[in-house]
Amino acid sequence: MSITPIDRLEFIRITAAATSVRKDTKSGVSVAPSASVTRALALRVNGEAVRLDVDTRVTLLDALREQLQLFGTKKGCDHGQCGACTVHVNGRRVLSCLTLAVMHDDDDIITVEGLERNGVLHPVQEAFIEHDAFQCGYCTAGQIMSAAALLNEPCGPSDDDVREQMSGNLCRCGAYPNIVAAIQSARGRA
Repeated sequence: MSITPIDRLEFIRITAAATSVRKDTKSGVSVAPSASVTRALALRVNGEAVRLDVDTRVTLLDALREQLQLFGTKKGCDHGQCGACTVHVNGRRVLSCLTLAVMHDDDDIITVEGLERNGVLHPVQEAFIEHDAFQCGYCTAGQIMSAAALLNEPCGPSDDDVREQMSGNLCRCGAYPNIVAAIQSARGRA
């Protein structure tokens, strides 16, 4: 059996044609793979009940930013490597770029916009300001959310312990010494 070579463009054309329409095995109806499926979702975001209709493929990050207009949660790497998208889900820190919104029906979600209460900043937010724990600010929301979660997690007393707990949050500017100082200050207040 001989295989006829094809060039790259021909391969793309053949592949696109083969995957553009598929048959549903139960009904036999042709379905385009890009057909979206939406689902109703009930969340508590920053203490408020929210109802959304979301595409089942939408990440929690994109639902927060695009549908709820909560832009404090940043899209950094979109691969779970930088921590800029960190939010709290039911009290635990979560990388919102790695989780689908539909997985969080009836969950309690806190974003950086929801940390302050009645005009009073969270102790971590105050400490970040006092210790100048940011430069460009892009990672700051994720750093603050991780640090706020750290206050309720087991963590040793040393700066190295804090660095280990915060290792999932990257700062391109290198403000790490001030970030650690701010977290230790907030831990002292908590």
